[in-house]
Amino acid sequence: MTPLTLQQVEAVARAAHEGQTDKAGRPYAEHLAAVAAGVCARGGDAEQIAAAWLHDAVEDDALSRQWLEQAALTARTKAIVDALTKRPGEEPEAYARRILATDGARLVKEADLAHNADPQRLAALDEPTRTRLTEKYARMRALLGLPEPAPRR
Repeated sequence: MTPLTLQQVEAVARAAHEGQTDKAGRPYAEHLAAVAAGVCARGGDAEQIAAAWLHDAVEDDALSRQWLEQAALTARTKAIVDALTKRPGEEPEAYARRILATDGARLVKEADLAHNADPQRLAALDEPTRTRLTEKYARMRALLGLPEPAPRR
């Protein structure tokens, strides 16, 4: 089976998340596009970019695990999406270990964390949520051995 093109993967992801918004009320597809662009900017390949578009689809129940298993995607793309899909009740350390053990997943998670922790995005949230998420993202960066983001000027 021929894998879906990046344009097809983007269309699937946008359709799957149609009507969903992020914590700040923005269309969720904006986050997916930013993560895909972040993967590209970090030198990621087509499989990682495809995974970026789909990185939250199974976790958010936008697409099923069965869909992922049967999708016309490469085994590596499927593995990255699976690695990035948090399990209910999973400890951050176990989640980070799975990401680190999966070829290509760390770079996608790095792009995801970078967008999630973007100061402009966080500024739209209330203070308790902003503080909680900032700490959560910093902890995951540390577990993955990622540097702290450079301060914006």
